[in-house]
Amino acid sequence: MSEPDRPAETNSEGPEGGAGATPLLDAPNRAIIEALQRDGRQPYGAIAHAVGLSEAAVRRRVQRLREAGIMQIVAVTDPLQLGFTRQAMIGITVEGDVRAVADKLSALAEVDYVVMCAGSFDLLAEVVCEDDERLLQVLNDSVRSIPGVRATETFLYLKLAKQTYTWGTR
Repeated sequence: MSEPDRPAETNSEGPEGGAGATPLLDAPNRAIIEALQRDGRQPYGAIAHAVGLSEAAVRRRVQRLREAGIMQIVAVTDPLQLGFTRQAMIGITVEGDVRAVADKLSALAEVDYVVMCAGSFDLLAEVVCEDDERLLQVLNDSVRSIPGVRATETFLYLKLAKQTYTWGTR
């Protein structure tokens, strides 16, 4: 393997010497990620020219980044344009194992984001529904019926002011 196409190194002690493997992205990998964040449909040849690698090297690096779970290449949609008129964030207070509740929430089709957190809530879950009736069904029949869910608070989205996916390369 040539020097510029070397795989990203990993540090099994994490970024600060703690537990957990953290990929250390080299400059070409960061440049590839930034290019794909700007335009995920960009041809590998154009990215190769911009970052100074061969097209084959870019293709291999993208494949490795995807296989390592560092990035995904997906189509980002506007839920309103697809007929989903109700989005909400649900703050959830849990009794018992937060991870078990997070796993159950993650299995719900309407839930697109689940995070375990500290503060007023144990979990935050973002839901996207066709309408208020479906949101009520999800809240009442699905979320609140999960064993361990003690309380919920729902925050309805009125208007999306900003959404970005360009973090992580600086």
